[in-house]
Amino acid sequence: MADVARVLVYVFIVTLKRSGHRFEVAPGETVLEAAQRAGIALPYSCRAGACGSCKATLLEGRCTYPRNPPAALDAGERARHAVLLCQAVPASDLLLEAREVTSVEDIARRQLDVVVAEKRLLAPEIIGLRLQPAAGEMRLRWLAGQYLDVLLDENRRRPFSIANEPRADGSIELHVRHVTGGGFTSWVADGLKVGDTLRVEGPLGTFVPREDSERPMLFVAGGTGFAPVRAIVGHFLALGTRRPMAVYWGARGAADLYLRGEAEAWTQAASNVRFQPVLSDPGEARAAGLREGLVHEALLADHPDLSGHDVYMSGPPAMIDAARHRFVAAGLPEDRLYYDSFDYAPDVLAQIMAGRAGIHPAL
Repeated sequence: MADVARVLVYVFIVTLKRSGHRFEVAPGETVLEAAQRAGIALPYSCRAGACGSCKATLLEGRCTYPRNPPAALDAGERARHAVLLCQAVPASDLLLEAREVTSVEDIARRQLDVVVAEKRLLAPEIIGLRLQPAAGEMRLRWLAGQYLDVLLDENRRRPFSIANEPRADGSIELHVRHVTGGGFTSWVADGLKVGDTLRVEGPLGTFVPREDSERPMLFVAGGTGFAPVRAIVGHFLALGTRRPMAVYWGARGAADLYLRGEAEAWTQAASNVRFQPVLSDPGEARAAGLREGLVHEALLADHPDLSGHDVYMSGPPAMIDAARHRFVAAGLPEDRLYYDSFDYAPDVLAQIMAGRAGIHPAL
């Protein structure tokens, strides 16, 4: 029993080589969870091991992946001792080469009630929501590009990128894609009304503007990944930056470019902004007179050498995974690649698969 007691109270120490920061990790805790508990901001996005934004290099020690396998790491990255901090559980003390995002460290995460102030259809399957803090609630603090969780019953959460930069009135915009078989998004589409109250928690994520650079910026968005890109571009425009910014937005069809007019207006308002929509459906592209192909391939065709750029990208894991490898191969240093990835919540994915099998999904 004494041996068991020692195991239960034992903690490992993680040291970050660049900053010298040290923090304790409790048994079963991931490196990311322990760092957040210690007030240290390490990069992350999906928190499921799928996107790779929390990748670091293990210099000393051992870790395991008891929750989810490190799907975002390929064989070459594993051979170079890359680890995913959102899933890595230490099996010894660790020494890590990891980026820190100090700009988010002083912003406390908290829960609050928000009221639906506006609901509008942005595209056939995309709903725009504008939320306001409920009476008596202090406005949420966040940095452009971060996201929040909508809190549901049974400890379920739904993450959504905040689609606007912080404003004095505290308003929060979300772009919600209606997913067939997804109980929450179906309710947003058909049941949520102006005046209804939601419980949210935030801010979350480290996909935020990096202002300590004068390099040109390239932005890549897939689908509703446009939401945080919109917020970050809006932030830089408000700052009056003169750095060149090129925004590539990929979608299947023209209707999915749901705020295309707003993006085109950026180019009229600022001579340093360029906007390039890209459609993956050849027929849709020809009919709309827009560029055809995959969005990251369009960017590489225009910018074959990325060594002098900073790149921000947001979209589904498959896009992120394909693009990040290609971008690094084109000369982009990994520490200048910032990305936000999203996927279905596990219970939503199960509902979708059940629906495809002809089983009525639970809401």
